[in-house]
Amino acid sequence: MTITDDTRDGDADHRADTGHGAGQAPLFGTGSRFQEFLNDPRWALAVIRATVLEAAHPQVGAALLENSTFVAHPWRRLRNTLRSLQRMCGDDDEARHREAARLNRLHARLSGTDPQGRPYDARDPAVRAWVVATLFESTVTMCRLSGQPLEQEVMERLYTEFRAYLALMEDDAGQLPDTLPEFWTYYDRIVTHELENTEAMRIILYRLFDHLPAPPVLGGLPTLWAAGRAVTGPLIGAITVASLPEPFRRRAGLPETPGAQTLMQGAYLAVGLARFLPDGWIRADAVADLLALSPDSDDPRARTIAALHHRMKRAGALIRLITPFPPVPEPTTPNTTRRSAEEFFREVLDQTGDGYLDWPDLAAMARELSTRLDLDEPEETRLYHAHADWWRELQQALDTDGDGRVSAHEYASAVPSLAGPALIRVAEVLFDVADTDGDQRIDADEYRALFQTGFHRDTHRTDGAYTRSAFINDFLSFMSGRLRSTPYDPVIAQA
Repeated sequence: MTITDDTRDGDADHRADTGHGAGQAPLFGTGSRFQEFLNDPRWALAVIRATVLEAAHPQVGAALLENSTFVAHPWRRLRNTLRSLQRMCGDDDEARHREAARLNRLHARLSGTDPQGRPYDARDPAVRAWVVATLFESTVTMCRLSGQPLEQEVMERLYTEFRAYLALMEDDAGQLPDTLPEFWTYYDRIVTHELENTEAMRIILYRLFDHLPAPPVLGGLPTLWAAGRAVTGPLIGAITVASLPEPFRRRAGLPETPGAQTLMQGAYLAVGLARFLPDGWIRADAVADLLALSPDSDDPRARTIAALHHRMKRAGALIRLITPFPPVPEPTTPNTTRRSAEEFFREVLDQTGDGYLDWPDLAAMARELSTRLDLDEPEETRLYHAHADWWRELQQALDTDGDGRVSAHEYASAVPSLAGPALIRVAEVLFDVADTDGDQRIDADEYRALFQTGFHRDTHRTDGAYTRSAFINDFLSFMSGRLRSTPYDPVIAQA
């Protein structure tokens, strides 16, 4: 490049960013391969496989184990991941860059050491490159296993799109090799020499699906869900293991079920048939929204879901008669407003599901609220700081053995009032975010924007102003009085 080429090269850089170079398909948005595969039903299996390969990386596995809510709140994690991918790969260039900035802020808060004392950092360029590499390679493998291998030109185009995805966050895709042949050498080296049989990987393969909570749409059908999960959980695990690279399977000592290869290929072929369904039925966002739909929601589809629930409960009663499954306790009904201390600890405070309350749990809570409300700086930082102050208050009051975390027993024994100054600041930040016109009250439209648009829930307080004090009192009643709440439960407590 010469100095006289500044203008021309600047235009070329712009085309690379937006993906609309002359005569080429876009790198992002409508027409891109990435967006096409995002709504491919086979990608569900590919993403599970990619997640296992991510978790097998020591740094990623440690970060997941310490900070992620994928065990306690898997459906919420799935919904957020899909929303993030759609923003990154959509047509809105501004939304794409805002999402990349949000991911950078999120990853900057994820660092620490694993149980062996090795440091991990979610902003490590090599780690982020590996995450993108697993998605690309699993997409290629998905096509091969379903009998439709990608042509070389298409594969190279897809690789260019994935490198552009990484470059959005890194300002440089240099951690992924420039060419596809170099990528395969890089991939084989990581698989052969760097991946491990991590605890996070074992949880995904052998525990996550065995204990997967029902999505909200099936929340009232515990018996039917348990029966289906008992069959599909081990199958998904076996299919995923069979699809992993052979060198890694041998080194990690992962057992392969007899006939798993045939089962795996049959599963990819069967799921691929769903591509012939109407587009509206298989869009990833539509499926995720349906799974998150509660029968008591104000969504018009809720009436149909409620009718299906009634019929499926009758089927569940039949299953209880003819199967040896132990009885599954019915979920607490929405009319029950009080929680025990143990329930509150498990459903609200222990966001990571490890049986303890520590900073990653409250950080996950702040992360979820920030994501749902689509916060930018400085509101997001204010919310994180308020949660950090709240953690220090809780730690000082409840950590009686001084181990740096709060156990369920410590919490239940103290039965504390959590409405300290720091928690009040959390409520104040949320109020300020909702009060968009700054008149110190939340009107009907602002309330709907907060709870209906942001949290997709019924909105009952839409006939008058919601003052700062009333908002804070309601929030504190939920967080410290252990009262169930139609607006807050789906955001903070439900899976």
